[in-house]
Amino acid sequence: MKYKAKENLLIELKSLPYFNKDYIFQLGIDETKYNLKKSTIDTYISRFLKSKEILSLGRGVYVTTDFYHKNKGDISYKFYLANILRAPSYVSSWAALQYYDLITEAVYTITSVTTRVTRSYNIKAGNFTYQSIQKELFSEFSLIKGQPGSSAGGFDFFIASPSKALFDLLYFRTRQFRGVRLADIKSLVQELRVDLEEMNEKERNNFFTMIKKYINL
Repeated sequence: MKYKAKENLLIELKSLPYFNKDYIFQLGIDETKYNLKKSTIDTYISRFLKSKEILSLGRGVYVTTDFYHKNKGDISYKFYLANILRAPSYVSSWAALQYYDLITEAVYTITSVTTRVTRSYNIKAGNFTYQSIQKELFSEFSLIKGQPGSSAGGFDFFIASPSKALFDLLYFRTRQFRGVRLADIKSLVQELRVDLEEMNEKERNNFFTMIKKYINL
C-alpha cells in the first residue's frame, strides 16, 4: 500500500512545472488520498532525489526529471522558472534582447531585474542572475502568455519590453549612468552590438525617452 502511495504521489507531481516541499506535504497528508505522516513524506522526497526521479532546482524548488527533460529546451520554461526562483522579477537585459532578436551572440545566463537584493543561482536548469533596481524603475514589462505546442513556448513569463531591456542593460553596465551624457548613448549601444534599427520606432522612442528622463533627473 505504501509503495502504491509513493508511486501515485510521483505520478501527481509529474504534471507540475515546479513544486516545493510544502506542496508535497499538503498532498501527502491529505486523508482522502494518501494520509501519510510528514516523516514518511520526507523519506519519499529523499528517495525521489536519490533515484533522480525529481530534481532540485534550488531555492527549495523541485521538478520531476520527466517534466524537466520534456521542457528543458523550451525557453519560455526557463523564463518561467526565472520568475519563480526570485519574485517579483522580470526577464531583462541580454536574455530579453536575445528573445527579441536584437542581438546575435549566444546568451548563457538569464538575467532578471528585481526589487529585492541582487543574487545569482547556478543550478540544474541553468544560470540565473537577478539585479536589484529601485521600485520606481521596476516597470515597462509585461506577461507573455504561453501557447502549448507553439514555437513561442508553452509557459507564462514576465519580460521587459525591448526598450526597457536595453535600458536595464545600460543602467547596470554604467552603474546607473554614472558620468554618462545623452550624447554617449548611441556609441554605448553600438559597443554592445545591439541593433537599434531592428527595434521598432515606438520602442526606440521609448528607449530614448527613458534615458532622457533618467539622465536629466
